[in-house]
Amino acid sequence: MSSMKRRRGLRKDTKPSSKGFDPSASKTPALSVLSDLLRRRTVWFALIILAAIASAVYYDLSVFHDEADVRRPAFKVVDLPGKGKGVVALRDIKQGELLIREEPLFLLPTQIQGSPTATVHRALSKLNPEQLSIFHNLSYIEPTGGFNLEEEHAHQVALAIFQTNAVSAGGASGLFPQMARLNHGCAGAFTAVYSWREREGVIVVHAIKPIKKGEEILTTYTNTKKPRAERRNFLSQQYGFNCTCAVCSLPDALSRASDKRLAHMTELLEKLARWGHANIDGEEAIEVVRKIWDVGEREGYWSERGRLAADATWVAAGHSDAVATGEWATLAARWYGYELGVDSTHVQEMQQTRDRPETHAAWATRDSMLVGGPGSRL
Repeated sequence: MSSMKRRRGLRKDTKPSSKGFDPSASKTPALSVLSDLLRRRTVWFALIILAAIASAVYYDLSVFHDEADVRRPAFKVVDLPGKGKGVVALRDIKQGELLIREEPLFLLPTQIQGSPTATVHRALSKLNPEQLSIFHNLSYIEPTGGFNLEEEHAHQVALAIFQTNAVSAGGASGLFPQMARLNHGCAGAFTAVYSWREREGVIVVHAIKPIKKGEEILTTYTNTKKPRAERRNFLSQQYGFNCTCAVCSLPDALSRASDKRLAHMTELLEKLARWGHANIDGEEAIEVVRKIWDVGEREGYWSERGRLAADATWVAAGHSDAVATGEWATLAARWYGYELGVDSTHVQEMQQTRDRPETHAAWATRDSMLVGGPGSRL
């Protein structure tokens, strides 16, 4: 973690997520919770399903081998002027490539009873000498107001290291030393995303964009669809650095145009959520998804596309549009493969929906309607 970064508490899990539908306000199940809700139904329109399967475009996800190539390391940690340490690509990296698969040094509950310094100290007491060395080699930012003179300095430093570098890991907070070296980029500047796999107990980092040899690999610490001034203020307050990523470094006129696109994406995401309350119909919801996709393309903001396509899959399935359901599920599987890994449960669920649209949890929960597919985005 760069020495320029302030103690920030915890970074958000995986990546900023688009707003889904509020299940408490609508009988329609929330979007993007397919793993808990997928179920099979017996339907009589097999010909429609066959048409969907025949028309869907299939991507061979096997070309993205979800294994880190240890024979050809993808990156190295280096000293970067003005940024402390960072991660730089040693070779060209493909979109969707697995960069890091890492177990935590230790996990702590998000709610700690008693002294946080003592809690971290107990966790450190279980590490071996090599692990302790790795831990203490991480950067930290001294808390505002300095350390508490009544507590042992070494314990407070350990707490500061944890607070500076920890990320959410399901219902806990974890320290992942390798992943912690990734610096931050806003909006279209970040090139890698991370996600926690509960069943495997690991965090994985994938390249969301192609990365050229020599480029710094960046992830994101927050929702970067905010305007530049708000992003910089937040990062300064929480993380202690002034962001100079490619997006934040744009000339003022170009920055204002970028801010406008990001604000438009946020507005469109809020509009999409209205489908969950039946305030817009399926055809309009799908048109909103297309607009979000296209604005993101102009901005270079490629994150969250797996979820966005999965949301469109939900809408199409809700209106019993088998062809559109299959196409959007194909697109969702493709982008989930980039962001979360081709072996992720999200990809498997979307592949199932692609092959059998009627198995989707939302199937036929709304009036029948041809809502349309992704078109050239597929």
